Amino acid sequence: MAGRLRSEASAYLRQHAGNPVDWWPFGDQAFEQARLRDVPVFISIGYAACHWCHVMAHESFEDQATADELNEHFVSIKVDREERPDVDAVYMAATQAMTGQGGWPMSVFALPDGRAFYAGTYYPPRPASGMPSFRQVLAAVSEAWTQRRSGVEESATALSEALGRAEDGNRQLLGNLVQVPDGGWTGQLPTYLEQGVRLLAQQEDRQFGGFGDAPKFPPSSVVQFLLRHAASGSSTAGLADGLAGRTLATMAGSALYDQLDGGFARYAVDRQWSVPHFEKMLYDNVQLLRAYAQWAMQSPPGADRELGAAVASETADWMVSRLGMPGGGFASSLDADTVVDGVHHEGATYLWSVAELDDVLGADGAWAAETMNVGARGTVSEMGSPLHPGRRLDSAEQQRWNALKPALLDVRNRRPQPARDDKIVAGWNGLAIAALAETAELLDRPDLLAAAEAAADYLLRVHLDDGGRLARVSHDGAAQGIEGLLEDYAGCAEGFFALYAVAGAERWYRAAEQLVLRTRGLFLRDGVLSDSAARPAQLSAAAGERGAADPLESATPSGANLFAGVLLTYAAYSGSTEHRGLAENLLQYLERAAPKVPRAAGWGMAVAQALLAGPVELAVVGEADTVAELVRAARKAGLPGMAVARGTGGTGRSGGAAGAGGTAGNGETAESVVPLLAGRPAPAEGALAYVCRGMVCRRPVGSVEELVAELAG
Repeated sequence: MAGRLRSEASAYLRQHAGNPVDWWPFGDQAFEQARLRDVPVFISIGYAACHWCHVMAHESFEDQATADELNEHFVSIKVDREERPDVDAVYMAATQAMTGQGGWPMSVFALPDGRAFYAGTYYPPRPASGMPSFRQVLAAVSEAWTQRRSGVEESATALSEALGRAEDGNRQLLGNLVQVPDGGWTGQLPTYLEQGVRLLAQQEDRQFGGFGDAPKFPPSSVVQFLLRHAASGSSTAGLADGLAGRTLATMAGSALYDQLDGGFARYAVDRQWSVPHFEKMLYDNVQLLRAYAQWAMQSPPGADRELGAAVASETADWMVSRLGMPGGGFASSLDADTVVDGVHHEGATYLWSVAELDDVLGADGAWAAETMNVGARGTVSEMGSPLHPGRRLDSAEQQRWNALKPALLDVRNRRPQPARDDKIVAGWNGLAIAALAETAELLDRPDLLAAAEAAADYLLRVHLDDGGRLARVSHDGAAQGIEGLLEDYAGCAEGFFALYAVAGAERWYRAAEQLVLRTRGLFLRDGVLSDSAARPAQLSAAAGERGAADPLESATPSGANLFAGVLLTYAAYSGSTEHRGLAENLLQYLERAAPKVPRAAGWGMAVAQALLAGPVELAVVGEADTVAELVRAARKAGLPGMAVARGTGGTGRSGGAAGAGGTAGNGETAESVVPLLAGRPAPAEGALAYVCRGMVCRRPVGSVEELVAELAG
């Protein structure tokens, strides 16, 4: 075999480098090889932490007879969905169109031009449960290719046309984005969001928490919206507050949450949240970190605030210690499986038996087993059960459990550990920067701010080139040749804006501004927003020349919703009505989505909540300690999307409300690149805070009490 995957950045691709299958990475060369050989293309899509991807790899891709069949009759392409979400999205749409479902591993068969004609997910090595074996599928596809080629091509054409029509639907959802809207539609936005909250209340699992039935995924962006809505004056604010609090408390006591080391698993396979699918993803944890920190800040003193702060702190520590890379930035995931004696076992690192707890904890073992739901029979496998109370511990129980955790974690750390996917994804790291920066301020954790700044430095140093091009992934400190997607550009801008708001260094604002402006130029053309700047020819053949961005969400905020958020933030800092208008236009799909599918529009609804709040613009200038004190007080007001500018006083670049307002004090001024600081001289001592809403600025105030009153007005 050529071993083409050995030098790839993706750990998932490298895991398959030793297979007898003659794998190719996704690209023109592989499809040209299929055209020259006149064979179909087999596209296998998965990711490093995926348990069933490992299973199919072991059963089929490591099997010589299966590999021989693939090598003789197909060109085989291996794709990391985290590295190439554009490829994953197109072929996932094809798989769902053909089968009515999707998932990973994804198994797609395509023409040499990229058009899919048959697809599925996991196939067993032998027929089972009504499923054909993988080799039976290969034989059937080969037979159709050689005996019924015209039918295969007709199927591919019909499918590509159907996918093209689906992408037309995305265009209709977002509308034409060239014209700045008049803003009239936003008058109904509070109603749409309230309808979304009420539907979420209907979908809540009132017995076990969360939304819907099994499998249970963390509703990360939805909870962030609910927290923002809870801080509003809406008639459904109290309903949203209860939904958010119950969901966050339930997950904190569940097996989804690592009760020893912090951090959340990808999902629970059961309604009770007691059996997790053990991979731990960066993108889940950064969103949940942000949510728990916000919950802690918004909650009154008491149990909710303590629980939110504890989970946020533990999750942040887990991220930094387990996913943090030496040169800055964060790895993508920890695997679901642990390899023990050469065999993959799902979750083996995290499972405990009663005997093991007794051995480590002695007299406390029985209490720990009962409290953490570890019984005589393992709930996951014969290896044991994950630790979880399944409820909120009282203060005495929590104190006792906290005292036992170090001994258990010490033993667990000496077990075989799950593999880590060390590739650094730009967009996810942008969200990590935002979460860490905000948590650092809310929990007074300067070490987390340092981690956020190190990650931001890494992105600027490695991922962003001199021409403003952002690479999606890097490995071993080197960017790979994959252009960032809309979610990467917007996600990094989100991180840099949040970092500027907390750290105050204007280079972070400059980086965010440059990304926002470049994002608009790259991804918005002829009134159509796309998820990718340039679509590969194979994807154009499979689903249309230029795909419209899909605003609906799954595990992460959509690129369109992230872009709407950073446009709104940039408009608040710069006073640009044009960028605010574009943000409003991007959110118009919420007219249909919020009342009907709120769980697929969480971050869009969170951005919309910030839009309704103004967002409030806060410029604070003066002595650093007093500035920090005023900003902390402002954060506790819970105003969604508030744009915070810190400075020593400056002239800045004027524009809209950001450049308006009176002056006070006689301190020195210095040039600022942030328009919100324009005309805000620092006082001779202390600090002044300027609050602006709706293109109007209030008088500057210098005390916490005055600022809180202004923000409440």
